[in-house]
Amino acid sequence: MTAPLIWIFFALLALSVPVAHAMLGGVAAALWLDGKPLAVMVQRLYSPTQSFPMLAIPFFILAGNLMMSGKFGVFLVNIAQLLVGNLKGGMGQVSIIGSVMFGGVSGSAVADASALGNALIPVQKAQGYPGGFAAAINSASSTVSVLIPPSIPLILYGLVSSTSIIDLFIAGILPGIMLGVGMFAMVWIVANRRDLPRSPLAGGFTAFRGQLLMATPALLMPIFVIGTLRFGIATPTEVSVLAVAYALLVSGLLYRDLTWGGIWQACVDAAVMTGAVMIIIMASSTIQWVLTAERVPQELAAWVAETIRQPWLIILALNLVMLVVGAFLDLPAAVLLLGPIFVTIAQAIGMDPVQLGLVMVLNLSIGLYTPPVGTTLFISAAIAQVGIGAVIRALLPFYAVAVVVLLLVSFIPALTIH
Repeated sequence: MTAPLIWIFFALLALSVPVAHAMLGGVAAALWLDGKPLAVMVQRLYSPTQSFPMLAIPFFILAGNLMMSGKFGVFLVNIAQLLVGNLKGGMGQVSIIGSVMFGGVSGSAVADASALGNALIPVQKAQGYPGGFAAAINSASSTVSVLIPPSIPLILYGLVSSTSIIDLFIAGILPGIMLGVGMFAMVWIVANRRDLPRSPLAGGFTAFRGQLLMATPALLMPIFVIGTLRFGIATPTEVSVLAVAYALLVSGLLYRDLTWGGIWQACVDAAVMTGAVMIIIMASSTIQWVLTAERVPQELAAWVAETIRQPWLIILALNLVMLVVGAFLDLPAAVLLLGPIFVTIAQAIGMDPVQLGLVMVLNLSIGLYTPPVGTTLFISAAIAQVGIGAVIRALLPFYAVAVVVLLLVSFIPALTIH
């Protein structure tokens, strides 16, 4: 069944069929050719929806939507501008710091790219930033969000690989900071070379103190999530519900900008994003069932171990595969498809599944700003109103930073300590 599944899946992708539907088409054709009833596929579609930990995804998305729907986004941008406004290219640095802060609230690179891009790219262009460079900063820096907890891709990897989500959250903090620092340095270098302006925010320390005081409760969200999980107070699903309650309290009592219309819109946006993720989860479970029934992960792991042998070469090969796949598949779909296979290979070479999870998410996040699929790439280019080619040329230094961090995380297990 595996061969027709793969061929039909990629054929449908080449015809621009949505990923989830291409998965289902491949599985349906494979079952039909093998003489198995299609009812099996329907059963496999239904089973992953009954996972209690899966409820963490919509609630974390909702918590981020509630927090970012009002004044917190303004406070976040102002704090970042007060911190780095005196540096050359200060508004570019704001994108980096904003993504690090935003990642601890939303856990979504797409949400980050949309929210911060609409707020910052027009200002950057008005200050003389080339449109391609402004879009490049936004599309690359927004991927920091998938490493800083609570990260939706890390939750998906934890579910599909039976890896501790709290361990993944803790392990993602250092790589996320490393990626942010690397991009921060790259923006500074380019800004000095192009003589981009400084952009200090008026008010000095007095303004900073007031903005920080107002933003602190929202910025404490990741500490609240990690602390609650680390001390065993609640499960990830329970923490996600508590995060929604926390967001409602902060937005309603502190910022006083929460309206019934805002709550409704946050719920609608969370439902849409959850639906997009869930259909991929459901479709990928059918492919996983076929691959498991055919013992593909075990046979592939044995073949890789016998053929390549050296663990460092196997890790390098996995990275190359993920870089290619990430350019054509959305991050959630790629995690769900490759996770079960790569976990088996990692076990064969003694690689920690938590380290593999960080390598996988960091690697596939590069695909978010790599054509032809690049979600944050196209969002940022649309906001900046520039061609994709100009953005890709400006992205080259950021690709270099991401690859360096990826290689460090891949070959230094201590960087994903948990």
